[in-house]
Amino acid sequence: MDDGQHVTYDTPAGQMTIPKSIVARIERDDFGYSPSAVGPPPVSSVEIEPVRGYEDVEKLAVHDDSVDIAYIARLELDARSNSRSASEKVAAAHFAASQFLLSKGEIDSAIDHYRRALTFSPDNLGLLLNLASLYLRESQFKKALDPLEHARRLAPDSPDTAKLLGWAYYGANKIDRAVEEWQRAEKLRPDAEVEAALRKAERDKSEEESYHEGETAHFSLKYYGAAAPALARGILRTLEDNYNDLESQLDYTPREPVAVILYTNQAFADITRAPSWVGALNDGRIRIPVQGLGGMTPELARVLRHELTHSFVGQKSQHRAPTWVQEGVAQWIEGRRSSQTAGELLNVLSRPDAPHLQLFEGSWMNLSGDSAYFAYAWALAVVESIIQSGGMGDVQRLIDALATAPSVEDALRESLHSSYEDIEHQTLVFLRREYVR
Repeated sequence: MDDGQHVTYDTPAGQMTIPKSIVARIERDDFGYSPSAVGPPPVSSVEIEPVRGYEDVEKLAVHDDSVDIAYIARLELDARSNSRSASEKVAAAHFAASQFLLSKGEIDSAIDHYRRALTFSPDNLGLLLNLASLYLRESQFKKALDPLEHARRLAPDSPDTAKLLGWAYYGANKIDRAVEEWQRAEKLRPDAEVEAALRKAERDKSEEESYHEGETAHFSLKYYGAAAPALARGILRTLEDNYNDLESQLDYTPREPVAVILYTNQAFADITRAPSWVGALNDGRIRIPVQGLGGMTPELARVLRHELTHSFVGQKSQHRAPTWVQEGVAQWIEGRRSSQTAGELLNVLSRPDAPHLQLFEGSWMNLSGDSAYFAYAWALAVVESIIQSGGMGDVQRLIDALATAPSVEDALRESLHSSYEDIEHQTLVFLRREYVR
């Protein structure tokens, strides 16, 4: 909303109002921005009851802020006598260990305990779905299929299994199968978020039915029929060239191939329903309008690098990175710097009515074009200041912390020993020192 003097838009924390004079002076570039879709995956994990006997062993399996490996080993020895109750105790103890390790952010170790639990209780539906949920949170979509298919055999009419199978297939870029599973889940038990995911998947399926496909070791590509095959090949080569560099810069390797969709301009608008200022989108799939392009251009190469960064940051943070981190890191890695906006940012951010960085955690899709330009400039400056202070290692640690910390500010304190206020002040000092003469 624009009343002539202020721009108002919705954020997760409520409505935010920025003086129009703030955004009117930020210089605009000649390209559309490409936001990540910050937030949860298409559907959430299911709620699973603890395994039988959990309460009896929880405090014995986990105490003094650690897992009692010796106690669990003794239970496993007892279980080898083929006692069913002993096997259930072992499963419960491993479940308790998994929950504890999850609270510490040790996802791989938690997965190991779920797998051990299932060796003693292989037909426990709750354990199977919990393990699948962890794989899905880690974007390991193919690995999630094994426990989910086992769960389907045990309980063919489980809506939770269908819900998670839809997520697994959607993440693996198998849209037809995702639609089938979410339709099944809706018939078994209506669910608002499944319904929303299904509508989105059905739009994708309808649009992509006639698309061509391409694939490399790290990417699966779909593109509309009129797009030049040479362009599709060039895009895949460019993405592959960037992949190894991002692995090094962010100290992370995505667990699954990244899906890329090339659209006409109209199809991009229809499918993404994004604001007019959005030039590309990454909502787990990289979506780019390429109508009229016959080959790679420097601008497209920069957009691809930006979008691929979102895939790395999203998976590394378990999709919990706030938008300002996503956009700041993506802009920095694509090569942008704050030289063109530093002076105006300093004028804006020194004012008492300047917005705080914390307000830019959630989605930016409701921002006006002017507000978006300000948000991108602010995010880039913050990430630049973090890198100037501690290098890319600080960015890596921040993204890792975001995956498990209760809040963004907790992640800042854990990784950078800073609060939001500290980061804002650091950014202002950085801008004055580096760019103001």
